[in-house]
Amino acid sequence: MRLRFSLHLASVWCAIMVAAAAGCAHNPFRTAAPAQVTPASLEPPPGVAAPAHTLPSVGTTATPPSYADVDGRQLAAALSRSNQETQLMQDEITALREQLASTSTQLAQTRAASLAASGGTRTGRPVTDAAVAPPAAGGPVTAATMQSAMAQLALPGVDARFDGSVVRIDIPADRLFEDGTANLLPGGAAALTQVAGEVERVFPGHFIGIEGHLDTEPLQSSSWTSPHQLTAARSAAVFDFLTTRTKVHEGQLFLVAHGANHPVVSNATAAGRSRNRRVELVVYPERAAAK
Repeated sequence: MRLRFSLHLASVWCAIMVAAAAGCAHNPFRTAAPAQVTPASLEPPPGVAAPAHTLPSVGTTATPPSYADVDGRQLAAALSRSNQETQLMQDEITALREQLASTSTQLAQTRAASLAASGGTRTGRPVTDAAVAPPAAGGPVTAATMQSAMAQLALPGVDARFDGSVVRIDIPADRLFEDGTANLLPGGAAALTQVAGEVERVFPGHFIGIEGHLDTEPLQSSSWTSPHQLTAARSAAVFDFLTTRTKVHEGQLFLVAHGANHPVVSNATAAGRSRNRRVELVVYPERAAAK
């Protein structure tokens, strides 16, 4: 019995030795080889910036900024600031124009007072307004005469102002026309009748310019594709009305379409835009040939 056990133990030991010598992969007593270690990569994954100390050194020359890297919100903010600066410049230009017109008016008043004090002559020679050309018919009319006559106009609710040597009568377009059209309102027809009667009473036979103006808002629900087209149509509508329904004849009139090019105030507010939508009847010192 003891001999049998010893033989069995010896056979087991031999089997173990044979397996170890053969390098059997399933040998439970074989020590596992150490796992191969992959070196760590220092390159950052996509979308992640590399640490500053790993970046290659560059020279002192700065690389121009790329607009492709600028955030859209930054561009929008820059555009908004640019628009605000442009609007401020336009407001300053408008204020300068108004100041220039006021200065011209004061100069004309001073010259008129000087003429009155000197009896209408200076150094023995007749003095006339150099800005006024001889009229087509009739005698010369000075700026002082035009300004004095303007005070006789009775036009409630309508602004009249002296501008250099002409008289400008502003009629709100919202009072004359349907919104976005050249169709006269009933109240607009009444307003034109009143203005034409006063102009012919105070300035009989004078040349009259019909000037259409608009604000800078895009045209909404309109058959006109540009502000100039709409203001031209409105000026033509006033021309047709004056020549068919009043005593003003077509030889006195001419038309101008300014579009939105000549605002009198800023378009930044609703009140300003309404003020800029207008038709101006501009009365000139010159007289048309009598009919």
